Amino acid sequence: MDIVTNFRTFLEVVQCGSFSAASRKLHISTSVVTSRIEQLEWKVRSSLFERSTRKLSLTDQGRRLLPVAQRIVHDVDDAISSISGNANDLEGPLRIKVPTTLTAVFLARVLARFQQAHPNVSLDVVVIDRNVNPVQEGFDLVVGMLPASYDDVLDVGLCPLDRFVVASPQYVAVNGYPQHPADLSRHRMLNFGPTGPTWPFTGPEGQIAVTVEPHLTTNDGHMLLESTLAGVGIAIVSSYMASAALARGQLVRLLDAFPIPQFWIRAQIPHSRSHLARVQALLTCLRNTFDSASVWEKNLDL
Repeated sequence: MDIVTNFRTFLEVVQCGSFSAASRKLHISTSVVTSRIEQLEWKVRSSLFERSTRKLSLTDQGRRLLPVAQRIVHDVDDAISSISGNANDLEGPLRIKVPTTLTAVFLARVLARFQQAHPNVSLDVVVIDRNVNPVQEGFDLVVGMLPASYDDVLDVGLCPLDRFVVASPQYVAVNGYPQHPADLSRHRMLNFGPTGPTWPFTGPEGQIAVTVEPHLTTNDGHMLLESTLAGVGIAIVSSYMASAALARGQLVRLLDAFPIPQFWIRAQIPHSRSHLARVQALLTCLRNTFDSASVWEKNLDL
């Protein structure tokens, strides 16, 4: 059994969504695709796909195998390229993870410019907000802002990320300004789900943690911003989302005497992938993009 060939076939089935579509792309018969998948399933002693007349979906075992197969196929391709003398060419696949809202308002344009400059690099971009271990989940590079560190992963700081407590002028005109984080219990709170309901502050006497009871919880930064602009309540909003609205007077900052600890936008790269020219090129692109504290004002048009 050629395990790498079977992994490639498995990845094509996942990408195409069916055995027949994968067979057309690979220029082989559907029966050959079926045979290769069955060989993999025999090897791992589990079904990889749930088959029905309407759709094909991965089983839990298939989802666990997916990043492993991607990493192995990438490693084999890179090894062949290094032997053939093409290790420094900017070509080949990059599988990256990026945060949802930051990508929608900012990183999507950065990645498009990168790919325009390097047309032989193919991107597989996964947009999610949770922490990701790039080694375990088969990513070449992860962009994140939630604190996390992993073994065998290079951690590169790109840019500090300020976050502000904000509300609309209309909201504070009706409900007043909180003077202390404890006052937030008397207000309608809008919460970004991935960071949790405990809001951290730094006061004159040290750290303060306030657990809020949200009037709204969402994992979408745009919805959080729009609800805040509409006067629904008070939110913590990252600077890349809030800067334009603050400059236009659509939002006001609250509790500036109790600042929220900074996040850092970071790139995380498995040590085993950090030598690749295309990974280094993307890292350089990201570093150049985030080289200034005024990056949002220079690059965003919200």
